[in-house]
Order: sequence, then C-alpha cells, then structure tokens
Amino acid sequence: MLGIIGGSGLYRMDGLKNLREVSLNTPFGEPSSPVILGELSGKQVAFISRHGLNHQYPPSLVPYRANLWAFKELGVKRVLAISAVGAINERFKPGDFVVVDDLIDLTKRREDTFYKGAYSVEVQGEDKPSKLLREKKVVHVDMTQAYCPHMRKVLIETLEELKLSYHPAGVYACTEGPRFETPAEIRAIKLLGGDVVGMTGYPEVALARELGMCCASLCVVANPAAGIAGYRLTSEEVILMMKNKEEEIKKVLRLFVANLPEERLCKCEESLEGAEV
Repeated sequence: MLGIIGGSGLYRMDGLKNLREVSLNTPFGEPSSPVILGELSGKQVAFISRHGLNHQYPPSLVPYRANLWAFKELGVKRVLAISAVGAINERFKPGDFVVVDDLIDLTKRREDTFYKGAYSVEVQGEDKPSKLLREKKVVHVDMTQAYCPHMRKVLIETLEELKLSYHPAGVYACTEGPRFETPAEIRAIKLLGGDVVGMTGYPEVALARELGMCCASLCVVANPAAGIAGYRLTSEEVILMMKNKEEEIKKVLRLFVANLPEERLCKCEESLEGAEV
C-alpha cells in the first residue's frame, strides 16, 4: 500500500473512494492527523496530513516517527511525501515540480531515528523493525540512495505524461524552521549543492528507510528562497501556491497511483540488512 503525506496547503485527500478514518496511538505518540484509508485509481492508499488538519504542528514538532510508524502498522510499504519548497537553483521557477534525489540535513533538534539503543521504546510485532527495537539495537541505515529510484522513475514519467513543468532531480536542504532562512544561509546552502529548501523533508525519508519502506518526495516550488526572491517572504504565498497547484497535484497522484506497479522493483526493503550493530 502507498502512504501519502500531505504538506502545507494539502490537508485532505479528495477523490478517494470507500473512505475510512483510522485513529492510532503508536509507541511514538499520535500521528499528526487521523489516517484516511481509501481507494485511488483502484488501489488502496493511506493519507496523513503532515501539519495536522488545522496546521497545528510547526515543522520542528511534527510527530514524524508516529506518522511513519502508523503507516507501518497499516501495511504501508511505500511513502510519497508532498512538500512546498523555496527555490535556490535559478532554473527552478515558482509552480515547478521537483522530484528530489538527495538531501542535506540542516535541522537541529528533531527525533530522527526509531532505534535509540538502550533507550529504545517497547513495541509489539514480529517484523524486523519491531525486533530491532525490542533487542535495543543501534542501527545505521545507508542513505546513498535515500529516495526510491523506482518511485522517482514513475513520478517523472507521470509528470512527463501530464506535460507539467518539472525537474527530474534536485537536492533538498532541510532547515529547522519555523522561520524562513536568511540570505546568508541560502548562499551557504547553494555552496553545499542545495537546489531547493524546505523544513519537513527530514527526517521523513530517513525514518522510512529505517522501516524498509520506499520513499519519494514530490516538491512544489512555492517561491524563490530568501535573498533570491528580492522581496519579503510570507507563509501566505506558500499556501496560495499550493492551493493554485491543487488540481495538478490531484492529477499527478491519480496517474502516479495508476502507473505504480504493485511489485516493488527496487532494493529499498533491504535497507535494514547489515545496518544493525
């Protein structure tokens, strides 16, 4: 099953059939919203609103671990995260989609692993993540290919088929927030190789790797980043851009789900092999 994480401006999942709302309390707390289960393009999907239905969770305080663990408990094997970003690469324009292929973590105080060794929480279950937690293992997942290459391929083919403006690769720099970045920080991120900047791309992708899930991120450029924009940034313009792109996002999701084969044609599920100490 595919799990979809909706970002700023995407709080509900329209177009689902046979809807069912599930409220879970995971060992890592409650997810940021109830999980909505339903059918899209004839396939079962799950949806979580990253910031909550009323956007009550700022980027630093999103319950990322609870969201991903809730997906795991419901049988999700793949995760598609949707995010609004600022453009650092001058080729990326507001309204463009970006299928990111790498990331830079610049966050400071987030819970970004399930596996805390002697301090791991107690969980039930016989799957590998649950066993590693019960055994108090320390785990180092490989992030050489953080985003699922097969999901990215299908996303790119979907955007191409819909003739939407997109970029097939890009480096996502994740900052702590909730404030926007300074022009000096954006200049530094550009030197590090960042193409887009956002506040929620990490630790979602790392947590998905820790659970053996495939993960891809579909970003929407909301505005040029600080110092590049040449004007004062506001949250209002981010929400407005996501609202304007809502119909395109729905089309992408419907076609992506239809095009994504049931079989996982990648090695993401092997992410825990050789990772434990």
